[in-house]
Amino acid sequence: MKQHEAVIKTIKRLGGVATLGQLNQEVMKIEDCQWKTKTPFASIRRIVQLHPEIYKIKPGLYGLVESRKQNDAKGILVETNENKDNPELIVSNHYYYQGLLLTLGNLKRFKTFSPQQDKNRKFLDKPLSEVRSLTALPDFSYSSLVKRSATIDVIWFNQRGMPNSFFEVESSTDIQNSLGKYNDLQDFYVRMFIVADKRRKAEYEMKLARSSFDEIKGRVVFVDYDSLVKQYENAIAFENIEVVI
Repeated sequence: MKQHEAVIKTIKRLGGVATLGQLNQEVMKIEDCQWKTKTPFASIRRIVQLHPEIYKIKPGLYGLVESRKQNDAKGILVETNENKDNPELIVSNHYYYQGLLLTLGNLKRFKTFSPQQDKNRKFLDKPLSEVRSLTALPDFSYSSLVKRSATIDVIWFNQRGMPNSFFEVESSTDIQNSLGKYNDLQDFYVRMFIVADKRRKAEYEMKLARSSFDEIKGRVVFVDYDSLVKQYENAIAFENIEVVI
């Protein structure tokens, strides 16, 4: 079997759509395809970018051309400059990046949580309730503070049940609202991230510069979507390595 055929077969088996990270995991399991290269992941990346039977949906996500109508019907829409403000696409993007953050946290051996109101939202072919590892928000502090954190898009918890990282995915909502949550939760020893399109970084910097957020300046970090995708793919690549140096 040729390499591009193995990639296409894998995307088809995954339902007509797959992240590059999933492909890096699954394509090598096809025994009758030989990868005579020291950089098979680079070869897979080149195939999904150049092969005419495969199309790019959004950063790190690819589909089969023959499954495009099916993918569109599921709300897995191609992202372009022309449709970037499409409400359906904005919703699709939000849960896609939320799912990547949950998956990345799982790969890093954290306990992961997303809000209960999002549990039936889809990350590709799975509801977020099947991607997160926790079914309920841990009682890690006073009830008022736990309640304040309940709508944060993704939380990673350490093995002691304390929050390690907060993530707010800002597809279209006001970044100031997320900064307000972080400001209220500033007494926790926790990392705080705003995850958004790189075009919103200037807006983020303007909002964070306000005096009302003086206490969390230097603690909140902006992560753009492309960077998140790369970190997810790197975590997949290192998953089976016993010692990472």
